[in-house]
Amino acid sequence: MKTSFRNDYGRFAHPQILDAIARYGEELNDPYGLDRHSEAAAEEIKRTFGCPDASVFFLMGGTSANLAFLSYALRPYEAVLCCDSAHINVHETGAIEGSGHKVLTVNGIDGKPTIEALEKALRAHTDEHMVLPRALYISNATETGTIYKKMELLKLRDFCRENGLYFYIDGARLGTALTAKHNDVLPEELGSLCDAFYVGGGKNGLGIGEAVVLVNPELQRHFRYHIKNRGAMLAKGYLLGIEFEEGFRNGLYFELARHANEMAEEVDHVLQKYRYEPEPFESNQLFCTFPHPLAAALIEEFGCEKWSVQDNATTIRFVTSYATTLEDIAALDSFLRTR
Repeated sequence: MKTSFRNDYGRFAHPQILDAIARYGEELNDPYGLDRHSEAAAEEIKRTFGCPDASVFFLMGGTSANLAFLSYALRPYEAVLCCDSAHINVHETGAIEGSGHKVLTVNGIDGKPTIEALEKALRAHTDEHMVLPRALYISNATETGTIYKKMELLKLRDFCRENGLYFYIDGARLGTALTAKHNDVLPEELGSLCDAFYVGGGKNGLGIGEAVVLVNPELQRHFRYHIKNRGAMLAKGYLLGIEFEEGFRNGLYFELARHANEMAEEVDHVLQKYRYEPEPFESNQLFCTFPHPLAAALIEEFGCEKWSVQDNATTIRFVTSYATTLEDIAALDSFLRTR
């Protein structure tokens, strides 16, 4: 398969990231994320996201980042609220529940929980015979490809403050969210809009790794102990430090994300050309419904993921990345032209 729209992590890393890894490959570094590259990357991330007093930690993947943070922030009797389509509810194999914390789901619109649904969930948990909601989890971009506007984040932040909840943002696709055409959140504002977030590297051309950013001071103490306790501390942590240092030093991180979004718009143009209507999208994920035979053919040819099945049609997902090219778009166009 030469062209794939299956996901945004099918290739390991952008050449510039690989060059940086090779450049420092024989360098002697301190282990466990205490090296100069991790320190430099952390400073770049704090500067970029406007949180100079935050603590930054580099972990291997999104599930480990979510598990490490939520199991650290929550007491045994506390739970996390999220939209029913949230990654921690649908695609993390019960990792959060496995750590002893209930995931409380609410209905959402376009992959986002509503204030009304969250208020209802809080009212339903009345006393010590039930778990205590203590954190709100969202993803930006969402699992359905939509993004949060600044006003939405402000409302959720204020809701969390008023109700004693930590506000945590899963940033697996934070780059594409912040470079989306209709985004109005400046990167340097993000640190003031939540208690903690993570910066996704694995889905944005940085090879492996996510950067967990703890903004709220009460969440920073002893987090390294918890990372180790959860088996998430990487001995060769400088690998992640090198990747994030290179990604944020000269704006490469956002350049790669912007390209992924631009390629998603090109996919949309092709689908619209042949009168297929994707669901509303704002970043690098598109969901579109086709008759069963055509959906199966697209899955076979381009690796698209089957998302849902209806009586007469199948919805599949197209994902673009830093590595998607105009030649890939042309291949999709040519394929649909013959159908």
